[in-house]
Amino acid sequence: MDTAAALTFRDATDADVDELVALVESAYRGESSRAGWTTEADILQGQRTDPEGVLEIIKSADGRVLTVEQEGRIVACCQLEHRGAHAYFGMFAVSPTAQGGGLGRTVLAEAERQARAIWGATEMHMTVISVRDDLIAWYERRGYRRTGRMTPFPYGDERFGIPQRDDLQFELLVKPLV
Repeated sequence: MDTAAALTFRDATDADVDELVALVESAYRGESSRAGWTTEADILQGQRTDPEGVLEIIKSADGRVLTVEQEGRIVACCQLEHRGAHAYFGMFAVSPTAQGGGLGRTVLAEAERQARAIWGATEMHMTVISVRDDLIAWYERRGYRRTGRMTPFPYGDERFGIPQRDDLQFELLVKPLV
């Protein structure tokens, strides 16, 4: 995919829900996710998100789903949520066939810019599955730091997937936005 082609950033609408769910699932779950490097297929099976969860974020007063289109197709997205002095970054997905060319870096930078400009956020927070060393290293190269603060993975709640190992937890990563 040509990442030089014009990107359009916009807030997701209700009409985008099915396409966003398909994008997130393709980036993290199943065989299609193996085309990119963000796959979680070896540690989690089942769903990554669902239409209800995506719609809830879209309709949230303090949240939004930043949608990225290229040539009329959604190629990336992320959740942004205003949480006082910081913003939360989540549900980040780049189409597996578009990974590795800088699109993720561009989307992350735009999300950070918008969190500062719209909400005055001074930090961006995110949680990453702690065993995803390659993904955590990618965020560290972009200025995020590991905090060592862990929260348990919701074992038994299949809305978040079906774990393939018993040591999953989320680590908080933080980046100053000043």
